[in-house]
Amino acid sequence: MAPAMTDLRLFNSLTRQLETFQPVHPGEARVYSCGPTVYNYPHIGNMRAYVFADVLGRTLSFKGYTLTHVINITDVGHLTDDADAGEDKMEKMAAAKAQSIWDIARHYTEAYWADVKALNIRQPAKWTIATDYIDQMIQFATDIADRHCYALDSGLYFDVSTVADYGRLARAVTEEGEARIDEVEGKRNAADFAIWRKTPPGETRQMEWDSPWGRGAPGWHLECSVMSGEVLGFPFDIHTGGIDHREIHHPNEIAQNQAHCCTNGLDVAANSGANIWMHNNFLVERSGKMSKSAGEFLRLQLLADKGYHPLAYRLMCLQAHYRSELEFSWEGLGAALVRLRKMTLAYNRLDQTDAGHGANDIVGHPILQRFDAAMSDDLSTPRALIAFEEALAGPVPQSLALVKAMDAVLGLGLCDLNRRDLRLRPAGTRLDDQTVDSLVAERNAARKDRDFATSDRLRDELAALGVEVMDGDPLGWDWKLG
Repeated sequence: MAPAMTDLRLFNSLTRQLETFQPVHPGEARVYSCGPTVYNYPHIGNMRAYVFADVLGRTLSFKGYTLTHVINITDVGHLTDDADAGEDKMEKMAAAKAQSIWDIARHYTEAYWADVKALNIRQPAKWTIATDYIDQMIQFATDIADRHCYALDSGLYFDVSTVADYGRLARAVTEEGEARIDEVEGKRNAADFAIWRKTPPGETRQMEWDSPWGRGAPGWHLECSVMSGEVLGFPFDIHTGGIDHREIHHPNEIAQNQAHCCTNGLDVAANSGANIWMHNNFLVERSGKMSKSAGEFLRLQLLADKGYHPLAYRLMCLQAHYRSELEFSWEGLGAALVRLRKMTLAYNRLDQTDAGHGANDIVGHPILQRFDAAMSDDLSTPRALIAFEEALAGPVPQSLALVKAMDAVLGLGLCDLNRRDLRLRPAGTRLDDQTVDSLVAERNAARKDRDFATSDRLRDELAALGVEVMDGDPLGWDWKLG
């Protein structure tokens, strides 16, 4: 692992400026990332948030901090409209599937974890499951209820006028800025939100608990305040999430955190519960298939089924700055796969005699300095990739040590990739790579001997197996599955 050289500067969504990272606890970095609501499979746009959070965590480790990263799993409380309207997403899916809500949660949590593994995202220090913290949520709400909340027939609501600077994160300081907030009879302010929802009379939920405000379930916003505070303590260092959370979910979290800790204004970032709030931008797909409501949507598994290695998608994410929109296209994914292949070949060509060099041998190396400067500039991964490929191109002193140190930050896992991993291999193919490699080698020998009849016969034989030979491929990949 490489030593840090440049101060880490990160863009704080709360202050709208770059700030030098200064940990709350010396030598530590405590990070909370809003995790998935496990009512359906995550789409690749969802997964961009976790690639971003993983790169942030890896960068903090690279800088020498002891990282405690927490990601939550929301298995209750998130409604079909993020702004306090509609049915609970989990209850709705359980009803649609005629399954236990607990089975739904388990299935989609495991699917999410499989995507996390496929994208080489490091395991956080802790996964916090919302339903494991119900008692703490009730206690948190009890602690703030007298000063900051009021009861309606539908549940307990938070009065946003009781804390300073509500909506500063989203810059939503007018009712027009809160257009997604639903109308609930009796609410004092348009932006007020439920922190406990009573089960309507005559209804029974699969997930409901007794509380001082009636039997029901916690609000989505309450969950993250409680789990982040319980595990990391207030204030912690960094809170991450998608840019969609910046408008309602995170401002509501902040209001609850202020109510729990103090009611002071947000000129002091620590009053929000975290010193820095970071948000990745959207992944955009022009056909509209990114939305889960569209039916079939873009899952990581779909990419794999079409033969694209998941790490090609990770590289695609790294090619754009996390605060920029990233447009998805199959052509773009294919280009990322080719770039990943080139990186893999370059890694395999590096002089293995360099393997004995360690991190101490690369201190102050100009390439590492350029890489560190890029990552220190608000995680500028596009620039960091340029330095990474410069080291891969070699030969330079300590090439392999440099590449390993940088790959530990980028998370592409080149040391574990090989040519077979990165072939286009759509789902359902039943081919033995060794047999294909043997036929391709035989055909290449025939072409070299100008035995074109044999070459054509072998090409046709391979085509019958669904194999497209790649004559003239500058990467020397030889073949792919058509």
